[in-house]
Amino acid sequence: MQLTPEHEALRDTVKRFADEHINPYVDEWEKAGIFPAHQVFKGMGNLGLLGLNKPVENGGLGLDYSFGAVFAEAMSAINCGGIPMAIGVQTDMATPALAKHGSAELRAEFLTPAIAGDMVACLGVSEVGSGSDVASIKTRARKDGDDYIVDGGKMWTTSGTQADFCCVLANTGDGAAHKNKSLIIVPMKTKGVSVARKLDKIGMDSSDTAQLYFDGVRVPQRYRIGAEGMGFTYQMEQFQYERLWAAVKSASGCQRSIDLTIDYTRERQAFGRSILDNQWVHYKLAEMQSEVDALHALAWRGVEMIVRGEDATRLATSAKLKAGRLVREVADGCLQFWGGMGYMNDSPISRIYRDSRLTSIGGGADEVMMQILCKFMGTFPMKG
Repeated sequence: MQLTPEHEALRDTVKRFADEHINPYVDEWEKAGIFPAHQVFKGMGNLGLLGLNKPVENGGLGLDYSFGAVFAEAMSAINCGGIPMAIGVQTDMATPALAKHGSAELRAEFLTPAIAGDMVACLGVSEVGSGSDVASIKTRARKDGDDYIVDGGKMWTTSGTQADFCCVLANTGDGAAHKNKSLIIVPMKTKGVSVARKLDKIGMDSSDTAQLYFDGVRVPQRYRIGAEGMGFTYQMEQFQYERLWAAVKSASGCQRSIDLTIDYTRERQAFGRSILDNQWVHYKLAEMQSEVDALHALAWRGVEMIVRGEDATRLATSAKLKAGRLVREVADGCLQFWGGMGYMNDSPISRIYRDSRLTSIGGGADEVMMQILCKFMGTFPMKG
């Protein structure tokens, strides 16, 4: 895809915002295990960054998805993985279904302030025992007059301790697992919503991640996104955006790892010469570069399909699988060339190493990506 000066201006804006308003505080927020999402999102909302491809009537810019992809790439200017992930939840994981299928009233109440940065969104899909197996979730929403009564819980919820609303996937019927679910907006201050605990992770430290409980939570049925029973389908659509976001962001993150490592190994001396002067090192970096270029091309093919209005599920799945594998390979390989400094918590490559491991798990584990691809290939389920 041929990018325009407008795309590059967007990239510059994101980098400038990161350098001025995020990176000076990243180390502090990493140690605290949380960043001030309302403050950061409001600054981004003021620049129009949280609604690039969202409806104009809700404060978005109405641009095509290629601008969202450039935005995801530009997130690598942030010196950690946790804050970009939380931003991605706000733009590409918790709000696409709301923007596409939500009523005008629902969008006005929740999407408009999310785009402005006045509300922080989170996504409630995964549960204890139901991570990538979305069809097996247990959270239920039963009708009571004009309301739903929501009971259950969600796990691994990004921004869950400070979010204003949660896009919750819940069972609203007793039919087939793929046709009995609905997406429902649940304001986090509603009676019966509780944060059970803030989770302790091995990476993504500045992103708060919560376990949530819903105990008799009453919300109006008008908070349902779209048609009842279509939640599973809507969530699968949201996964297209989430997985492509992860792939595009991963490709640019891998590039940053390689660039940082070239700079470091050029300066680091051992046995009378720079580490980069060893043929094994620069050949290995070249090999990694070719893989990153391939991931970038694959992810952008998916982006182009979405821009054309096509179903990008297969490409997004392939790109997500490739991204999860490659970020681990690149982070590990680059860290090795940093030697002892790479093993230090305060080196940039060690943070990338810790943060990138989630890519093969979040948004659908590698094994689920392979299962989806097998269905497209006609090889699943296997008999015999």
